[in-house]
Amino acid sequence: MKPVKSDALRNMKPGEIETKLTDAREELMKLRFQQVTGQLADSSRLRVLKRDIARMMTVLREQGNAEVVEGEG
Repeated sequence: MKPVKSDALRNMKPGEIETKLTDAREELMKLRFQQVTGQLADSSRLRVLKRDIARMMTVLREQGNAEVVEGEG
């Protein structure tokens, strides 16, 4: 699976990003269990998924900060 692009995330609504974030966190949890039990085939997927989660959280934070700045002005 390809990493999520930041540009694609910035075009989404916050609710859509939060849904993707929840799904990604659940998948990460499943992959971690597979890693512990020795069933994980592609360990690089963990790294990609963690970075995707970080990207989603960053974009959500940016969108939240933009709303605050617009509210002040």
